[in-house]
Amino acid sequence: MPGSVIQSIEAIDARFLLPEGAGSDALHTSPVYAMSLTHLKTEGRMNGVGLALALGDGNRLVCEAVRMLARPLVGQPIEAIMANFGEVARGMANDPALRWLGPHKGVVHLALASIANACWDLWAKSRGVPLWRLLLDLEDEALLAALDLSYLEDVLPHAEALDLLRKERPTRRERESILCTGYPSYDTSIGWMAYDDSKVRELALGAKDRGFRAFKLKVGSDNEDRDLRRATLLREIAGDSGILMFDANQRWNAAEALRKCRALASFRPLWIEEPTHPDDIYAHVAIAGVIAPVHVAAGEHIPNRVMFKNYFRYGGMHFVQADCTRLAGISEFLAVSLMAKKFQLPIVPHVGDMGQIHQHLVLFNRVALNHQVHFLEHIPHLRKHFVFPAQISEGVYRPPQEPGASTDMRITNEGR
Repeated sequence: MPGSVIQSIEAIDARFLLPEGAGSDALHTSPVYAMSLTHLKTEGRMNGVGLALALGDGNRLVCEAVRMLARPLVGQPIEAIMANFGEVARGMANDPALRWLGPHKGVVHLALASIANACWDLWAKSRGVPLWRLLLDLEDEALLAALDLSYLEDVLPHAEALDLLRKERPTRRERESILCTGYPSYDTSIGWMAYDDSKVRELALGAKDRGFRAFKLKVGSDNEDRDLRRATLLREIAGDSGILMFDANQRWNAAEALRKCRALASFRPLWIEEPTHPDDIYAHVAIAGVIAPVHVAAGEHIPNRVMFKNYFRYGGMHFVQADCTRLAGISEFLAVSLMAKKFQLPIVPHVGDMGQIHQHLVLFNRVALNHQVHFLEHIPHLRKHFVFPAQISEGVYRPPQEPGASTDMRITNEGR
């Protein structure tokens, strides 16, 4: 297609100041939101834009990895790249020198996320459709060709992944109404760790007035009484019918997590998120058993599909918070979505992209895979920096209509 051959690649270290206290949690006390932006430049005006979330100075490392890993894409038409993107992505991930730094985690994996997301954005733009429409229009075999399912063969062989997709095709139309009505959301921005009680109250009441009925609160304070006091406050505002979630951001060791999650469970949250170190599957399994029927949610720092596979097999989580800016992009997110469908676990993404790409992905998950509708996280702090910011009204994401993955950003002096 005209304008779809990649001529050059640019990696941009974009950083954004946040309002005081915004983005803070138990471990990340003064974050600077940063996007590692990949620009795939073509001979025309059409560029693919991909992003991965980092915090502050680490962003420059990710951008350098983007420049190194994306070089094989230069000179290639996007249609040819995406026709076999599973192999292309595997080749980049298996770079003989850079794989040694992972494998499949950390700086290199975040760079792969930014690159992959740029490829999907360019593909959707080249076809003149939003990402969700591109995904739904793909034939099942073409979709799977864009995924790397290696190391998943023991739980999700190609034939079974194909069967999962084909089995849901006859009933797609029953679920397509969500493409008009939109996808419900929950508000994280009311409960950052650095906010005092009055700020949490003010923001929660405002969010409730705007139609939100689900709220997330950061926990893991040095003073445990503060967590319990804030949880009491938010439960009172949300009411008995409101939905609460608590997020510890890996603050506790296993023993602390077991004790503190028991105390928080009395507030009837839907889930407690990242109660301990994300690599400790054993501890997550133990916590899940103790706090049931309250659920464990995790995924923000689970680095790859192989780790997700093991969480699924051993029962370490109920809510799957896969993130296409923390995994190796949209393709790995979709591989995790297919696995989650097999294990009958709901996908509720963490939104390192501020919900821009994930608003497309949850629509695909609902229509094509018949995933349950829960909600998508909402964090508005970078809204003004996106060319086509996510549209939310009455607590619902409205399906985007512009071609691409909604990743184009306005980069000003503030964002460099």
